[in-house]
Amino acid sequence: MTTTVTAHVVGRADEVPVGEGRAFTAGDTSVAVFRLRDGSLRAVAAVCPHAGGPIADGQSDARVVVCPLHLNAWRWDGTPTTGAGPLPVYAVREADGHLVVEV
Repeated sequence: MTTTVTAHVVGRADEVPVGEGRAFTAGDTSVAVFRLRDGSLRAVAAVCPHAGGPIADGQSDARVVVCPLHLNAWRWDGTPTTGAGPLPVYAVREADGHLVVEV
């Protein structure tokens, strides 16, 4: 079975300040893009699989994403660390001042 990955320009890179996340749509997929304190980017599914919380409003570091509705109760590092369902992770990059997410 092959999976097709498509790159989507979702917004301008300057829309995501250092230390924060923003929600975007990549094709039919809602994604949360974070700019980490070191300036790097990470992208994950935008909705908490447990209660539908807005992941982009949560916190992220180089390893963990935390749902804002659950404080430290629902965390992921690509896979759940607290019993939550999986949280998809997507490739993201900056190209010519734009955010490109592959879903």
